[in-house]
Amino acid sequence: MEHITPQHKSVTAHIYSLRLWIKTIEPEYLKETFDKLLSSTEFHVLNFSEYFFPVQGYTAIWLLAESHLAIHTFPQNGWCYIELSGCNKDKTNLFREQVGLMDFEIKWETPEMTESSPGDS
Repeated sequence: MEHITPQHKSVTAHIYSLRLWIKTIEPEYLKETFDKLLSSTEFHVLNFSEYFFPVQGYTAIWLLAESHLAIHTFPQNGWCYIELSGCNKDKTNLFREQVGLMDFEIKWETPEMTESSPGDS
C-alpha cells in the first residue's frame, strides 16, 4: 500500500473582514442567498446553525474552513447585519464584489475590506 503524505499550506496570520447591512430580513431568502454566495466564492462550509427568535428576528452563522459568516436581522427597521471574516483575501474580495451585484439595498460599515493580524496595534 502506497503512503500518501498530506499537503500542508502555511498561512500568515491575517483575517480579512467585511461588515455591511442589507435591506431584507426574510430568513429563507437570506439562508439561500448566502449559501449560494459562499459556494460561488469557493468558501468551504463546515457547519451551519440558525435561530428564530420567538417573536421576531433571525440569526445564522456559517462556520467556514476559512473562518465564519454571521447574519442578524432587525425586523423593527427591516435591516440585516452581515459580517464575514476569512483568512483568504481573494475569496473575501470576491464575496464583496458579488454582494455588490445583488438586488438589495446595501450600507457598508467600512468602504473596503479590513485586514487584521497579530502585528496590528
